[in-house]
This record gives sequence, structure tokens and C-alpha cells, in this order.
Amino acid sequence: MNKIQFHNTLSSQVEEFTPISSNNIKMYVCGITPYDRCHLGHARCYVVFDTIRRYFEYSGYNVEYVQNFTDIDDKIINRSKELNIGYKELAEKFIDDFFENCKKINIKPASEYPRVSQHIPEILATITRLVEKGYAYAVEGDVYYSVKKFEGYGKLSKRNTDDLLVGARIAPGEKKRDPLDFALWKASKPEEPSWDSPWGKGRPGWHIECSAMSLHEIGTETLDIHGGGQDLIFPHHENEIAQSEAATGKPFANYWIHNGFVTINKEKMSKSLGNFFALSDIFAKYAPPVVRLFLISQHYRTPLDFSDNKLEQAKNGWERITRAKEIAENLIPSAPEGGLTQFHKNLADEYVKKFTESMNNDFNTSEALAALHGLVNQLYSFETDRSSDINKSAIKYSLSKLTEICGVLGFILPSRQAANDEIMSLVQQRLDARKNKDFAKADEIRKKIDSLGYVVEDTPSGPRVRQVNVK
Repeated sequence: MNKIQFHNTLSSQVEEFTPISSNNIKMYVCGITPYDRCHLGHARCYVVFDTIRRYFEYSGYNVEYVQNFTDIDDKIINRSKELNIGYKELAEKFIDDFFENCKKINIKPASEYPRVSQHIPEILATITRLVEKGYAYAVEGDVYYSVKKFEGYGKLSKRNTDDLLVGARIAPGEKKRDPLDFALWKASKPEEPSWDSPWGKGRPGWHIECSAMSLHEIGTETLDIHGGGQDLIFPHHENEIAQSEAATGKPFANYWIHNGFVTINKEKMSKSLGNFFALSDIFAKYAPPVVRLFLISQHYRTPLDFSDNKLEQAKNGWERITRAKEIAENLIPSAPEGGLTQFHKNLADEYVKKFTESMNNDFNTSEALAALHGLVNQLYSFETDRSSDINKSAIKYSLSKLTEICGVLGFILPSRQAANDEIMSLVQQRLDARKNKDFAKADEIRKKIDSLGYVVEDTPSGPRVRQVNVK
């Protein structure tokens, strides 16, 4: 097993990871509230945790990965009224959008996707337990959590209750005893979805759902890892800790991981601010692997500022990675036979070592990508290196390590189609036109080749044609 270290939000320190049970990891990541299209901020979160999950699995761990859907919520209710459709229909529409985008960007499916609406009994049981233990109280159909009853409140966000009380207030219509208390169960309003409960018809508050669902789906009272976006640290994850630990008397999660925001001009991207870019719109301009490469180009805890320029850089990077694979595949058939030399094996292995060292150090994908590009450069060098030890074995080994690292980072290297007879005929026609100094005709033929999805590159050994825009 690799010794993996990462930043634990709970301790504010980088710690070496130790699972609760041997090589098994129980991991819960907060999912979306499906009331609108998925945007780039969502993508960063779930690409980050997909990459972390993949690296754990690459390192020999078995990962049970659970991610929920908040399919009943004020935002969903309000949006369904705006669009004049049922809340279930609305949620289903955007859950489908989520899955469609995850498939495009190659995010592995979770082990389970629990939904709030399907776990009302577990939620009610958790609330009842909190009421019976004195951590929660009912008032006219609502149930609130009493924050001051939980001594450890604020340990995740590093806030204290005295500071939180400054400016805190009880909103009109709320019946809680203290401004810091939060709703576990909300009495239903007319024409809102509701469920029966010991306190009357109502629906869950936001925070209780993850406590109940994670404990139910994971099947243990303590998680190895709980994750989500940085914006969830307070109040959502802080409240989850308070609820869960009050109910069980045990730590809710041993490690907490939070990814940084995607920003636009240094301001957080979000639906509420109206500055978000839907993934479907971005995919219309950039291939999903390009977007994924952009999303892991910075360390997961740092802000990632969105710009077309940075996506163009990612596009160029992805083209270079896929081109390295193409170079290798083109060289292998004509390369000499021979055994793998220690020099070329050590060189490729060194890049893999740098990759694992980077990922072991707080999942530093920025440095890991540098190791990946080292392998890319090695494959590029084979094209011009005429050394006798550049044989099939050396090329295949380096290509296998490139494919291995790409897989851990969630990239599937595309297979390009060889140019067909029509393309090759056009290439020859262009070559003839250039020889006859008919450059206008040569340029016209080049544009036609481009329109068919191929590009001609002029090299000292003659024209080379390759397929482009492979996703």
C-alpha cells in the first residue's frame, strides 16, 4: 500500500491516511440538489473526488463510494413552481443531466446514489433519536437541533458559538429557541410535498439527510472519509457532525476533504450568483477530456479561475497527450525487435514514481500531470531518436505507463482511425500541387482534408496525416 497523506479539514493538517478496516475505505461525498443544469463548479468537485477514488483503488484499496441526491429542498420546490411541473419530474430531469455529464467526463458511478425522498424512514429514526437524547426539540410541527447542547460544535469550521451569535437572528416564521439552532424537520406548507411524522406532516431539513443516508448506506457509524465542496464546511458539514455524533456518540468521519471553488474573475461560480457555465454549453466548445484536464490542472484545494485561455491550454495539452499515443502506435510496426533495455525501463518507471509521489502528497494533480507530460516527452523523443535500442519493447513499455497514469487520472486515450483511400488521395494531390508550385490549389486541398477531420503535417520525410478532434 502507498503511504497516502492528505489535508484533513478537521485537524487542518496533512495526515497519513489509515483506514478503519484494513484496505477498505468507506467514503461519502455530498451530491447535487437537482434543480438546474450541472455547471463547472459541480464538475470540479466530482472530478476531484473521482480522481481521489481512482488513486485509492490504484493503490490497492477497495472503495465504497456513496454520493447522494438532495431531491427535495426549498430550491426544488420553488423551481418546480416557476416551471409549473412536479418536484419529482424536475429532480429527475436534472439527475439525468448529471448522469449524462458524468458519463461524458468519465466519472465512475458511485456505489450507491441515495435520494432524500427514498430515505424518509431513516431520517425520521435519526431525528427521533436526537429528540430522545435531548439534542433536538419539537415546536408546532417543526423539529430543531439545539446547537449549544453539542460541545464540539465548530470543530470542523474552526468557529465558536459566541462569534456565530453575533448578527444571528430568528427569521420570521421560525419557532426555534436559539438563533443558532437549525431545522431537522419542517412542518409542511399548503401544496408542498410532505410525509407523515410523529410531529405532523412535513419534510426533512437540509442537513439531517446526509447524516441519516450516509449511516444507512455505508452501514457504519464512522466514515473513513467525508467530502464535498469548500462551501459545505459551514454550516452543512458542521451540522452533520453535530447531528451524527450526538446520535451515535462516535466520530462521524475520521477524515474530511474539501475542494476549492471554481471562480470567475476571482468570484465563486454558483447558480445563485448567476455566473455559472453549464457543462453542456462548455462541452459544445471543448471535448470532455479537455475540461477534465483543466479541472485537475491545479491542486484540488486551490481556487481554479475559469477562462477560455486556460481551457485552450488544456486543449493543447490533451492534443499533445493523444499525439504521443499516436506517435507510439505509428512507430511500433516498423520498430526493430528487441528486449526492453534497463535505461528505457528506468526512465519510464521514474515518471511513474514521480506521479505516485505527487499523488501520495495530498493528491497533487498539478505535479502528477508534470510526470505524465514527462512520459509524453519521452514518447515524442522516440520519433526522432535513431538509437538502436529504440525498439518495440521500449515504445510499448513507455506507452503502457502513459496509459496507466491516464487511467488513474480518468482519461481514456482515444483510438484514431487511419486515413482512408480518399484522404490519402487528397494528400497526394496536395503534394503534387506543391511540387508544381500551385500553392492556392494545395491550400484548397488542405482545407478539404481539414473538413474531413484530418490534418496534414509536412515533415522532412514527407507529409504525415493524422486524425484530429478525437474525443
